[in-house]
Amino acid sequence: MSKVKSTATKEQLKQAQILSEALPYMKQFAGETFVIKYGGSAMGDKKLSEQFARDVVMMKQVGINPIIVHGGGPQISQMLDKLKIKSDFIDGLRVTDQATVEIVEMVLSGSINKQIVTDINMAGGMAIGLSGKDGGLISARRLRRTKSDPDSNIEQILDLGFVGEPSEINPEALVIFEESDIIPVVAPIGRGPNGETYNINADSAAGAIASAMAAHKLIMLTDVPGILDKDKNLISQLNINEARKLIRNRTISGGMIPKVETCIKAVENHTEAAHILDGRIPHVLLLEVFTAGGTGTMMRAD
Repeated sequence: MSKVKSTATKEQLKQAQILSEALPYMKQFAGETFVIKYGGSAMGDKKLSEQFARDVVMMKQVGINPIIVHGGGPQISQMLDKLKIKSDFIDGLRVTDQATVEIVEMVLSGSINKQIVTDINMAGGMAIGLSGKDGGLISARRLRRTKSDPDSNIEQILDLGFVGEPSEINPEALVIFEESDIIPVVAPIGRGPNGETYNINADSAAGAIASAMAAHKLIMLTDVPGILDKDKNLISQLNINEARKLIRNRTISGGMIPKVETCIKAVENHTEAAHILDGRIPHVLLLEVFTAGGTGTMMRAD
């Protein structure tokens, strides 16, 4: 046997072994709903975007029902800069006036959403883009934030404009896709009680949808390996009480706090498990879902 042929055979055997090891997970998760929050570097890199689309199509092909909820902060900022619309942030949240929310909706529900849909369709899937306003999917209320004045110690209400949070999710708008070959791709825009448009954090939207759909998994793609301990080592598994303790002792800090709090809330409300994964890793979804070792951090109720 020639050296070239031998090498090819070894590679083929390796691929066959990988597929064989994935079979139990395919059977375990067939028919289950996974809500995937898609954003960060995973969405900004062309090669990673194409790999993400292929992974999602494969998940649908083996019987999993993926629901994609995407962000788009950098793209929104680029468009606002292009249109010379000033945008301010308070505690990491974009202050969204009437002019800004129109641009936010245009970018999220338009260019970003349709690019993700195109990527999935090009990978052999069948994706349809939705706004949270479609079918009454996401009802929203104005997000309230307070801040204590350092001098008077009096709490002040921060005016964030048209920044919202989910108040109710209509699962019927998504259940119909579970019985089809269609992969829904959701832009995190919500409708207020008087028909107003709200810009919703994609993490919050994904968590609320996962709870409403009683999803088997909430998967959040981030730009970090997962939850780290004080020595910066990855914590592969933890429960919600352990997660709360890490927030209290400030092991979890900064922008990871709202992500972890979203996972806690989802797991407390009908979601089997929540995962924080590093979206910069090629095929990270397949590594987590179809291999014994998995990757990132998994959170369960207990």
